[in-house]
Amino acid sequence: MSRVWGFIGFVAFYIGDVFQSNLRVAYDVLTRKHLMKPGIIALDVSDMTDRQTVIMSNLMTMTPGTLSLVVSEDRKTLYLHAMYIDGSPEELAKSLQEDYGRRIRNVF
Repeated sequence: MSRVWGFIGFVAFYIGDVFQSNLRVAYDVLTRKHLMKPGIIALDVSDMTDRQTVIMSNLMTMTPGTLSLVVSEDRKTLYLHAMYIDGSPEELAKSLQEDYGRRIRNVF
């Protein structure tokens, strides 16, 4: 039963993140200000199963402003393109790992 509640919580988190990302990208598209700071980040997925890595990759691609590029041959790193890197790429990778990685490992 706790997995069901975990899944419901994950879906709510993801919908909120997609909504927020949509607003951020739409603002950049519709205004003259461009707040984009694009870059490539390396996300550590060494503690995830192949299934969890695929889920992470797909969710990143479906979230506006991020795009999954490739998983390293050793399956330990997922490379992403992000439109908005507000701090360092390492900080963003850590944030995604904590927000998404933890939830994905708990639910899937």
